[in-house]
Amino acid sequence: MKFMELIEQLFADYGYWVMLIGLPLDAIALPIPPGNTTLTYTGFLSFKGVLSWLPAIGAAYAGAVLGMTATYALGYKLGAPLVERYGKWLFIKPESLEKTRQSYRKYGNKLLLISYFVPGIRQFIGYFVGIIRIPYRTFALYAYPGALMWVMAFFAIGYVFGEQWEEVFLLVEKYLKYLFIVLGIAVAVFALVKWGTRLNPSKQVDNGTE
Repeated sequence: MKFMELIEQLFADYGYWVMLIGLPLDAIALPIPPGNTTLTYTGFLSFKGVLSWLPAIGAAYAGAVLGMTATYALGYKLGAPLVERYGKWLFIKPESLEKTRQSYRKYGNKLLLISYFVPGIRQFIGYFVGIIRIPYRTFALYAYPGALMWVMAFFAIGYVFGEQWEEVFLLVEKYLKYLFIVLGIAVAVFALVKWGTRLNPSKQVDNGTE
């Protein structure tokens, strides 16, 4: 069965429960049904009057928050102890976790905010921030607004474009992919330049000497 046939059947059988159950499954790396497609189709069903838009958005947001929070909790409760106990077998040292935590505190919150828009990152980031023990308040401050932006953006595609939602959805996914490829390359280049600067620090010139 194709993905769209599966999603249509799920909505026919379970209605709003598809978001409450399906989006958490997407967050824990079981994307059946896939999150972006599910949200857009939810918007389309609301456009057609099959679903009411407000309960649909509420169910979708609750499902997205539930899924991300579950992955964060699993990472927080199980991830760090496993690394501390078995990290040497996985070539992961506790000191490495601490360095990662410090780096994340400087640069990572923005990634958490937009992570819902990036398949693969969306299914991973919750575990990651839990493992490095990012405080729940910080996690919620960025993850929950990010969830709302994601839900509203893809729901709007289906709701606004109606019968043309599939064509618009494919275009959005295509250009989002290109955008994040470019951003990924830019971040990699920035990291390499910074790393190279640390390896070859510029010679400091004393103010009092020529």
